[in-house]
Amino acid sequence: MLQIIWNGLFVGSFYALVALGYSMVYGIMKLLNFAHGDLYMLGAFIGFALLTSFSGFTASLSLVALLVVLVLSMAGTGLAGVVIERVAYRPLRGAPRLSLLITAVGASFALEYGMRIVAGPDPEVYPVRLGGSSLHVLGVRISVSQIVLIGIAIVLMAGLNTLVMRSQQGRAMRAIALDPVASRLMGVDVNRVVAQAFFIGSALAGAAGVMAGSYYGSITFLMGFIIGLKAFTAAVIGGIGNFKGAMLGGVVLGLLESVGTHFLGGQWRDVFAFAFLILFLTVRPTGLLGERVTERV
Repeated sequence: MLQIIWNGLFVGSFYALVALGYSMVYGIMKLLNFAHGDLYMLGAFIGFALLTSFSGFTASLSLVALLVVLVLSMAGTGLAGVVIERVAYRPLRGAPRLSLLITAVGASFALEYGMRIVAGPDPEVYPVRLGGSSLHVLGVRISVSQIVLIGIAIVLMAGLNTLVMRSQQGRAMRAIALDPVASRLMGVDVNRVVAQAFFIGSALAGAAGVMAGSYYGSITFLMGFIIGLKAFTAAVIGGIGNFKGAMLGGVVLGLLESVGTHFLGGQWRDVFAFAFLILFLTVRPTGLLGERVTERV
């Protein structure tokens, strides 16, 4: 059982990183950015291209090279998120939400099949894989690579929480989430803050993509579809729009998948997770940390 819990925590850390971007965008713009999972895929391919270009350097210093590539991939993926917001979402900000939703689906397909044209349909083998020895603690097998990747995820999530809760940019994001019109009247540059939110959320998704590629060893242009759905599920379970809820939801979903895989088999993992989502939402539609909002008419 301890091994199942550890495996769930490890997988849940990936879901939590991607789910944070969903929650940031939804909390500020009330937009379900379905292209977010494909930014995870884009980050993995940016990391693949960088590691392939500097193969001589990465062969001798794999962990250092991976950290450098992680930062560069986060920057590239963050800029891609800003471009998507500027081109696809900002012109439709005053349009009905259905228009934004359709645009998000279109942006998702554009990223997926644009990458297919560039990289091809076949999976790519990641140039650097985190190996190393394993530790046995209370009967639980813990690899060094899992410790490194979970550590990186915790640092990124803690940094985001500090930024949102204690910085001027974070206060502006929270103000826009409460009332964008009043925030604009008080002098907040809404466009700039929304672009910052897209940059940060996309960068976290890109970081998760590089981490997944270095751990699992292969990437494909469709890898963002499933994890996009899983991250959205995690955000809903935790309470979409709530940062801490996104982290909690990712961990809960990872644990559910780990338990489902152990008792039902790997082929039933997704069925188990989404069936739980349906049952959970019938009991608590707002999520674990979500709050009921009363709208005056």
